[in-house]
Amino acid sequence: MPTSGWVAIVIASFLVLVVVRDLTQKKHAILRNFPLVGHGRYWLELLGPPVRQYFVAKNDEERPFSRDQRRWIYASAKKENNYFGFGTDNDLETSPGYVIVRHSTFPLHLPHAGEPGFDASFACPAAKVLGAHRGRKKAFRPSSIVNTSAMSFGSLSPNAIQALNRGVKLAGAMQNTGEGGISEHHRHGGDLVWQIGTGYFGCRDERGGFSMERFLEAVASAPVRAIELKLSQGAKPGLGGVLPAAKVTPEIAKIRLIPLGQDCISPAHHRAFKDTDSMLDFIERLADATGLPVGIKSAVGELSFWDDLARLIDTTGRAPDFITIDGGEGGTGAAPLVFADHVALPFKLGLASVYRALAARGVQEKVVIIGSGKLGFPGVGLLALAMGCDMLNVAREAMLALGCIQAQECHTGNCPSGVATQSAWLMRGLDPTDKSARLANYLATLRKELLSLGGACGVSHPSLVPLDRLAIVDPGFVVRSATEVFGYEPEWGRPTLADRAAIEGLMLERAQLGLHVDASPKAK
Repeated sequence: MPTSGWVAIVIASFLVLVVVRDLTQKKHAILRNFPLVGHGRYWLELLGPPVRQYFVAKNDEERPFSRDQRRWIYASAKKENNYFGFGTDNDLETSPGYVIVRHSTFPLHLPHAGEPGFDASFACPAAKVLGAHRGRKKAFRPSSIVNTSAMSFGSLSPNAIQALNRGVKLAGAMQNTGEGGISEHHRHGGDLVWQIGTGYFGCRDERGGFSMERFLEAVASAPVRAIELKLSQGAKPGLGGVLPAAKVTPEIAKIRLIPLGQDCISPAHHRAFKDTDSMLDFIERLADATGLPVGIKSAVGELSFWDDLARLIDTTGRAPDFITIDGGEGGTGAAPLVFADHVALPFKLGLASVYRALAARGVQEKVVIIGSGKLGFPGVGLLALAMGCDMLNVAREAMLALGCIQAQECHTGNCPSGVATQSAWLMRGLDPTDKSARLANYLATLRKELLSLGGACGVSHPSLVPLDRLAIVDPGFVVRSATEVFGYEPEWGRPTLADRAAIEGLMLERAQLGLHVDASPKAK
């Protein structure tokens, strides 16, 4: 019998075995009723998302990030042409909530390469000094208005964490550690904001409570510039984090101070404090012990907490040095669908609610406000700054800069780009040297375009753009001022006169220096 005949027999035998198995199994009704053919449904279900992503979806309709958004990040990270030709494909006139920037008739010019005042790093410092209001010993003005948001080692691979840390060093920015503790991969020269969650990873005692001794040891061991207490996160507000046992490597167990071979589950709430008042006391304990600015991070749910916080800031003088507002749009963490879809306010509504609560007591200028929640694009970033944010944090956008392809496999450990996995095989494809440069390029490009938008509005720094320079499109060809839409008073959202003067002075000084330092080398 010729070889082709034997091949045909083997294939036919295999198909018969599949049919027999399908008919006798009881787990899948489709396969039991439609043997062999029913497998096609599962293949189509498996291949559906990538097929839609690459062949079906339009440029601006995918979620969480559209093809246009991903393309802009990829091109910016690689220092390629990130322009788009032949006009916008967005519906500007009738898309509800569409943001329009009202540019100035007499804009400011942002110097190009070769012109006096050009700075290839596009340095854009924060408009406020972190820790100034409470007089922290180690108060400082962050040198970058854009920094990376909380992404833990464990959720992300060692190579990804290392690339983030080296990237923020190149860009003059800061890396938020996420709640997973400080690892060796965080120690490649980049400044850190150490996030402490409800599990107190890296600073917990034998019973899982907070340990001041271990906390101080960790702070002394790394370039920690600030401390962030995580109350909740946009991905799953109201729930603690979960790292499956399969992802708890010996290294992660050592860093988090947890048992090996068990699911790592964070409680839903902190045990070191029980209410707003005791939370402020805990913040003061950490700040007094370290001299560092200490803040909180939260998605926005019940508004009574923010009213209570504003009241205590006003009446007691105690305050977090910064507040990071996370949007309920979800983030890098895996979450139950109902929490991702329905729990916590989306960023714009959440920020506006918190800002109004603070402003009603006149304490909005006593804290630095940081925005987090799909803000890694110039347009929405400018809106967040005009609404009162002093800094922006980026997470998923930073992952895209590292090579993430939005496969949405973060919760499985099978991330094909090596970003959200602990698989040695998968993470080997992520080269920290190359990807750190890409992250730095992306951060520098985002700062550049924020500066350009500020210049288009006639100011030298994006934080100086007033909220009424942005308009919101409503259905029926109606354009409303963002000030009206979000219920702000005319001066809300803007830095104080002293902060404006300081930031204008800094920007003028940088322009006069004419720096040509390229903080973001070209990636391979």
